Amino acid sequence: SIPLDEVEPAAEIMKRFCTGAMSLGALSREAHETLAIAVNRVGGKSNSGEGGEDIIRGQDLTDVDEKGRSPTFPHLAGLKNGDSANSFVHQVASGRFGVTPQFLTTAKQLEIKMAQGAKPGEGGQLPGPKVSEYIAGLRASKQGVTLISPPPHHDIYSIEDLAQLVHDLHAVNEKAGVSVKLVSSIGIGTVACGVAKAQADVIQISGGDGGTGASPLSSIKHAGMPWEMGLSEAHSALLNNGLRDRVTLRVDGGIRTGRDLAIAAMMGAEEFGFGTIAMIAEGCVMARVCHLNTCPVGVTSQKEQLRKKFPGTPEHVVNFFEFVAEEIRELMAHLGYSKFEDLIGRADLLKEDEDQLARIAKTKGVSLSGFFSSIPESKGDRAFLRATPAEGGGLKDDVVHVNGFSSDLDREMCDHPDVKAAIENNDGETAVSFNIKNTDRSTCAMLAGDIARKYGNKGLEGNLNINMFGSAGQSFGAFTLPGMKVRLTGEANDYVGKGMHGGEIVVLPEADAGFVAADSSIVGNACLYGATGGDFHANGRAGERFCVRNSGAYAVCEGTGDHCCEYMTGGVVVSLGTVGRNVGAGMTGGIGYFYDENGGFEERVNGEIVKYQRVVTAAGEIQLRNIVERHFEKTGSEKAEAILDNWEEEVGKFWQVYPPSEASSAVVAETIVGEAVKVSAVAPSEDLCYLPIGAGMNPDQTTRCAD
Repeated sequence: SIPLDEVEPAAEIMKRFCTGAMSLGALSREAHETLAIAVNRVGGKSNSGEGGEDIIRGQDLTDVDEKGRSPTFPHLAGLKNGDSANSFVHQVASGRFGVTPQFLTTAKQLEIKMAQGAKPGEGGQLPGPKVSEYIAGLRASKQGVTLISPPPHHDIYSIEDLAQLVHDLHAVNEKAGVSVKLVSSIGIGTVACGVAKAQADVIQISGGDGGTGASPLSSIKHAGMPWEMGLSEAHSALLNNGLRDRVTLRVDGGIRTGRDLAIAAMMGAEEFGFGTIAMIAEGCVMARVCHLNTCPVGVTSQKEQLRKKFPGTPEHVVNFFEFVAEEIRELMAHLGYSKFEDLIGRADLLKEDEDQLARIAKTKGVSLSGFFSSIPESKGDRAFLRATPAEGGGLKDDVVHVNGFSSDLDREMCDHPDVKAAIENNDGETAVSFNIKNTDRSTCAMLAGDIARKYGNKGLEGNLNINMFGSAGQSFGAFTLPGMKVRLTGEANDYVGKGMHGGEIVVLPEADAGFVAADSSIVGNACLYGATGGDFHANGRAGERFCVRNSGAYAVCEGTGDHCCEYMTGGVVVSLGTVGRNVGAGMTGGIGYFYDENGGFEERVNGEIVKYQRVVTAAGEIQLRNIVERHFEKTGSEKAEAILDNWEEEVGKFWQVYPPSEASSAVVAETIVGEAVKVSAVAPSEDLCYLPIGAGMNPDQTTRCAD
């Protein structure tokens, strides 16, 4: 052992602490913001979870009074000037809730949620009573309607799809590292190696003991595996394959004490996530009614009268972290180590407790020695704790992987003098042209990131007209913003318009293409996945999963494959050709119009949630006709022209698909007289995505028992 004062200070150890990815919605505003402020104070990494964040949280506090109260966050107590409620890590899950360009560019790290430790294979879930006006606004969804993220395979079928999403995030925010959250399971080592090769910066291993209170009980209790299993396998596989120095390993899932952290470090973890225990530190009483929206202390409730009872302050959470850090320091002193990093990967320091094994008859014959011996010896070679020599060999935290040649076109576009001038002047019309090839991926994402950093989601006043010619690679037009008008003459791969927030994307074939556009595929699968706004026109067919998780875009194609409009929560989709099966599965918002020239559409609809009818309202016909007319104007579509030339007859061949939340809207039922009919989302209203500061609270509502 060594004296305690020779051990690394608690302040340094706490920089390795993170919060679990608990979303705003699963938690109340008070609980979510308090956790973020607390972790930011100690230099750790707070996590937004998959529900997005209010843009006001991006500003550091400068208006805190002597009582620790701030007009910017009137519902919080115990604040200090200089505090930040902006989560360090912004999560991108399969649901894409709240994922806008500004959300991505205000993060210091972006996390891809591949799975949840407590319920592997399922998406996130938020019961309808917890989807308040504020939460629905952040998530671009419908108030009171249950939200379920699609299982991850909807946007990530393979390791290549995951690598593409890593590439997209590196493009839109080059300064932010990308972490990938994996669930502890057998075989995770192989997946972790693929994730490291895909240029991720952090791999998070999530154990089965955690899980938010919004999850089904059967999932929390009966799914997932201990983090020890996944962590040891991932660390071992990465080390054996020479990839360990490329990534930081983070672990979470029921971690509570300094002893837990010491064991996790010896198994290979470098950072540590606290979920349930951090909530307890800020006032959670484990009433286990999170899913009912009736949390008695306002930690996991969206009800105003219950949120008033929230007792926590950032200091409560900071105190807990300091105790944990001090416990680790005492263990380190006992073991004789002055630096925390000297414990990482040292499984040789672990030994099974024979007394504990002998306590229970079931474990008397169990030997854990094989479990520890499978972790490679790293006592002599500690190089994996630093970045690769090619990246300078410094601290991993200081190194962010960057995209290679596949983002060269994006860099050329951002450096174009006309584009730079247009962004700087923020006025007028600018037109630029580029040739594109299928190795150019995530094209326009870097430009969208530059604009979002300077002007937010909708501050660009001028118009950037970007003309492309050729065959585009994956994620063409990702994260475009209002003011960006992107036109591609040629064809595009999968994920066109991924995360689109505004502006316009038009894809059309070359004039001498020699094929019938309406019968030919021009864009790939999963186009407009997670779009929150914008207008999209494809003069040709789209692949499968068109507009899955669309929550605001107005999109037109001339036919598409299976699963169109799945999990959609907003926007309008028009298909001028045949579609595949399973239309509208899980769709809780938005409208779909489907041209059914030869019959057969009805058997392709998933009727579990949605209903369908002919276009029976004047408002619906106006909306549809306007969108089809714009499609013809933008693309010169022969199919659109033929329909418009014989509109009175052809409109009767369209089916309108709608979920219950849209049943009383003007375009579905003649119940609302004089309601404006929206026909475009090229520049979505900020009100759709965000509410004003304080969410319209009155002075009485801002009183908290923490005072």
